[in-house]
Amino acid sequence: MNMTPDFQKKAGLVTAFVLVAAGILYYELRDDSPTPVAPVVVTVPSSSAPVVKVPVPAGGVVGGTAKALGSTSAQLDPTLRMGPMLVTEGLVYSGSGRNIFSATSVPEVVIPKPVASVRTKGPVAPVYVAPVGPPPPPPIDLKFFGTATSGVGKRQAFLLHGEDVFLASAGDIVQRRYRVISIAANSIVVEDLVNSNRQTLPLLTN
Repeated sequence: MNMTPDFQKKAGLVTAFVLVAAGILYYELRDDSPTPVAPVVVTVPSSSAPVVKVPVPAGGVVGGTAKALGSTSAQLDPTLRMGPMLVTEGLVYSGSGRNIFSATSVPEVVIPKPVASVRTKGPVAPVYVAPVGPPPPPPIDLKFFGTATSGVGKRQAFLLHGEDVFLASAGDIVQRRYRVISIAANSIVVEDLVNSNRQTLPLLTN
């Protein structure tokens, strides 16, 4: 069968149109969405912490080595990856049941009971505390070591203060501070005028 050039030209145009139409139809009817994959749930049990369930795609690995990302525009991959998105959407968190937005959901704190009572049984004897009064007056700095009798029969006392010796009768003042009140054979009574205090000085014996 001999085909004229005009017929060959028309047949070529029809063939090209059919190929273009078939390509457009294939592009419109194809399904680029990924096939949904059932997530694999990995449960990590713990005695105290809440259980966190992380879905992992089939064939995927939890953890592992991080992939190095490019820093230039030629190394960046703008492709939308559905696998990581499905992992994020399928993340399930199960806590302890406490509502963090409510103050009444705080768990009750159990206070242990004391083993023994800190209070002693029976009455406690009061502790006697002696009253604190003024300090006692200082001792009179005189020593009585003998007596003598004057010509009129009046008894006098020999008193020693340091290295000074005094001969005093009743009513006399020694060292401008000590007054002799009375004189006996074995003791004398002397008043300290500064502290208003009377003391009895015994007779010194060798």
